[in-house]
Amino acid sequence: MPIPASQPLPPSSETVTDRLVEANQRYAAAFTDPGMDARPVLKVAVVACMDARIDLHAALGLELGDCHTIRNAGGVVTDDIIRSLTISQRALGTRSVVLIHHTGCGLLGLTEDFRHELAAEVGQRPTWAVEAFKDLDEDVRQSMQRVRTSPFLPHTDDVRGFVFDVTTGLLREIDPRS
Repeated sequence: MPIPASQPLPPSSETVTDRLVEANQRYAAAFTDPGMDARPVLKVAVVACMDARIDLHAALGLELGDCHTIRNAGGVVTDDIIRSLTISQRALGTRSVVLIHHTGCGLLGLTEDFRHELAAEVGQRPTWAVEAFKDLDEDVRQSMQRVRTSPFLPHTDDVRGFVFDVTTGLLREIDPRS
């Protein structure tokens, strides 16, 4: 049973994590093992932004067990995404990759200055790049190219990229050649 976003924050003596653990107890009480394999039924991996406004399963008509869902800030294809996709394809049988960025993304307009400011604040430079972007379509194209050219991925012929509109719920496909 999902915790509605409209619920107020818990009292100060209870943390959000406590609330999630309590919800899990209710979920587990009614849980039955679906008997599924770790291999996605649809043989697809979906890479998307971690934005809390995007319910990927509902937006794509997916059920439990249909896909691998890999999320990060911006939905950008980083080394760790390639790692996850490689395991998804080589060990767990996926063949298709769907990339989803979205309107109103927090990485739009952010710059590498974020990284420099963070280093100044904590006294240590992050080992990762921000991967910010100014053009959604171009970043989706870059992500598609990173997947298609990875030497670790054996299945790169069915890689498609989209921008999800957070106000309409619609996907807009990005032409990789534009």
